[in-house]
Amino acid sequence: MKEELFFFDRASLVARARKHQGEYKTAAPFPHIALDNLFPDPVAKKIAAEFPKAGTGGFDEPVNAFQSKKRESVQKSDFAGVSPLLRHMLNEFNSLAFLEFLEGLTGISGLIPDPHFNGGGLHQILPGGKLAIHADFNLDPRRKLQRRVNVLVYFNPGWKEAYGGDLELWARDMSHCVRKITPVLNRCVIFNTTSDSFHGHPEPLACPEGTVRNSMAFYYYTALEDSVDVGEHTTLWRSRPGVQEPNGEGDRVYYRGAVEEARKFLKQHVKPWVPPALIRTLRRFI
Repeated sequence: MKEELFFFDRASLVARARKHQGEYKTAAPFPHIALDNLFPDPVAKKIAAEFPKAGTGGFDEPVNAFQSKKRESVQKSDFAGVSPLLRHMLNEFNSLAFLEFLEGLTGISGLIPDPHFNGGGLHQILPGGKLAIHADFNLDPRRKLQRRVNVLVYFNPGWKEAYGGDLELWARDMSHCVRKITPVLNRCVIFNTTSDSFHGHPEPLACPEGTVRNSMAFYYYTALEDSVDVGEHTTLWRSRPGVQEPNGEGDRVYYRGAVEEARKFLKQHVKPWVPPALIRTLRRFI
């Protein structure tokens, strides 16, 4: 007998969005929520069991020190080598039912999913890995869309508090961590994506060899308005107050964030008033 696939139920998701929309919009430090039991327990456990194992192919390695030992799925056009169940579930997060749920929860209408999974898809962090505090890139230049919502779903059965790996949500001024969320099995975290929605897990994972931190990540967009300049930026890395990251990483994180802020200021406040030649000269230095 062929196994039936799980599909999101539109009515139950819409009802859940209605129940939690007030909590979402008023959450600190920025609109967000952590929801448990997004899937029936047997479905969540099966997804976790079919996640690619540590050391197997199909994952890209991190390209900078800010996301040490973080891997994300490659070959996203067809997710070659990924089980049919995982491929099906990845597509379910781009479905009408889930989009209506997100719009009802966040109050953001016209959300557009990303079938290219740019930066999203399957994520895996190995023992000793971390992800520095950051705000995500804000535009999809290929489709000319503005990034608005992040969805993270964790698949880590038996995850222990001692392993670390909590998702940290930081104050907009980076003065302190406001909330920590443990990445346990079947927990879904949703939050608005802005230039100051700072998040990450900056402490190295303390889980034993053979144990990894698995998640799925999905990003949602809206159409850009011609009259609005959102100030395009890449990932904005931030250092924590009073913390010297290993190998001077904190300084590099802060420097990169400062550069992005300078570029944003230049584009929004200086560019309209000065000659193009001077703008080109300023860009050489920032």
